[in-house]
Amino acid sequence: MPILPEVPLLDHTALGSFLARRFEAQSEKLSDIPHPKELKDAQKGAERLARAILGGERIALVGDYDVDGVTSTAIVKRFFDLIPYPLVTTIPNRFTDGYGVSKNVLERLDADVIFTVDNGINAIEAAEVCKARGIDLIITDHHTPSDTLPNAYAIINPKQHDCPYPFKEICGAQVGWLLMGLLKQELGLSVDMRQFFPFLALAIIADVMPLVGINRAIVKTGLEMMQSSHLSPFVLIRDFLNRSTVSSEDIAFQIAPRINSAGRLEDASIALEFLLADTTEKAYHQFELLTSLNTLRKETEAQTTHEAMVHVHNDQSIIVVAGEHWNEGVVGIVASRLVNHFQKPAIVLSIHNGIAKGSGRSIGNVDLYTLIKSQEHLLAKFGGHKMAAGLSMNSDYVDAFRQGINEAAKGVNPSDFIPHNEIVGELEHEIINFQLLELLEKFEPYGEGNPRPRFLIRNADVVTVKLFGSDQSHSRLELRPSRVSQKTLELIAFRRTLECPEDKKISCSYTVNKNEWGGRVSLQLMVERIF
Repeated sequence: MPILPEVPLLDHTALGSFLARRFEAQSEKLSDIPHPKELKDAQKGAERLARAILGGERIALVGDYDVDGVTSTAIVKRFFDLIPYPLVTTIPNRFTDGYGVSKNVLERLDADVIFTVDNGINAIEAAEVCKARGIDLIITDHHTPSDTLPNAYAIINPKQHDCPYPFKEICGAQVGWLLMGLLKQELGLSVDMRQFFPFLALAIIADVMPLVGINRAIVKTGLEMMQSSHLSPFVLIRDFLNRSTVSSEDIAFQIAPRINSAGRLEDASIALEFLLADTTEKAYHQFELLTSLNTLRKETEAQTTHEAMVHVHNDQSIIVVAGEHWNEGVVGIVASRLVNHFQKPAIVLSIHNGIAKGSGRSIGNVDLYTLIKSQEHLLAKFGGHKMAAGLSMNSDYVDAFRQGINEAAKGVNPSDFIPHNEIVGELEHEIINFQLLELLEKFEPYGEGNPRPRFLIRNADVVTVKLFGSDQSHSRLELRPSRVSQKTLELIAFRRTLECPEDKKISCSYTVNKNEWGGRVSLQLMVERIF
């Protein structure tokens, strides 16, 4: 019998007080966004770009293939279109170019100045190639720097140890946007930089940045602006979601996976063209492509997850699994699935031609980047941050890497492995109502750093368990939490096929969500974890 957490019985007042305490020590005003000059090298980078524009030099931008990288690229391209000034944009192809501003990418760029968004902090070789060709390389990134930095003209990254920018947990799109703000000043332009907030909200949510402080302020404003934006991508997003308001969870679970699917399975240019679309027809066409790619991504991911499960060494603190010819584009999501299932950090590697390449995801307070770095003598490349990282190595080293990283993990405090998904309390059946929904909406947006509250149902009677969906992959549970009352609750478990326990009893955690369908609003209780 699992040990259930001891949590208080909550009413609306107690829950409101609990949620308010999350934000007591923070300021959430847009005016608190630190000046971009505080970013080390940002002024230097802006001055060089301004000189290039005024002198008619050739400028090229190198982005990245995830949502943050594609959105960063879209923000910068839209800014240059406003100047207007020609900008060559390229996003590496995951399968043919690899990650970031590689030698391969540089071979097809003819420019006087190249700058990056959401990548480049480990581009040692690329910086040397640029130096040799007389190209000024400006790097903007937010990933954790290694001990050796590229020999670039300017490196703009808040995570540099000597960078005074006070808010370190910002995404690549924010760094790029701040640089554009300085460039605007250098050129004496009157561009309203707030117009990019919907794009920033998309990137912050998708890149799982903590929704606290200035991030929270930008996301709140960005989501509100998304609701009324005339830009084609956001008109299309609103039409697709068909909801009265766009939430952070709509972006995280509906929109971001579609944008991500292009770079995962084919080419990120499909997603970039969606975010740059200047007509609804163009946006619709690109979104259709993204949706079909996302369907394929889900099928590929489900198959790879099934295969990866078989390879898990359950006695180890850090899961490391590798498979021949697993699709490189889905290994990050598969790692997330393993983390959720086994409640421990996971690294998933795809082996092609003797090279193991993949992604890792962490849990709780475990610094996965530092653990991977402890094995850098085995690695060809690695990069990322505390909660997510990418890496590659000779496939012969996988076993040694698995052993080494698990040895290093013995030095991690066991409490760091506890996931940040605390259950806040139990709710009486009677208060699960629209008043509760209104209370929860006051504290949106929910996400990293401000998780949607999870509640506990303890030893409920299972009335029915039914599967639904075209492939019967979702579950609907009818539970009776109290023997005293005949009232039941309906809970949904998406992408999980559940069976009725033998003793017809269940304990689980769940969230309370707003469901809109056909113009009607209802409460939807979503199963989080079954104990």
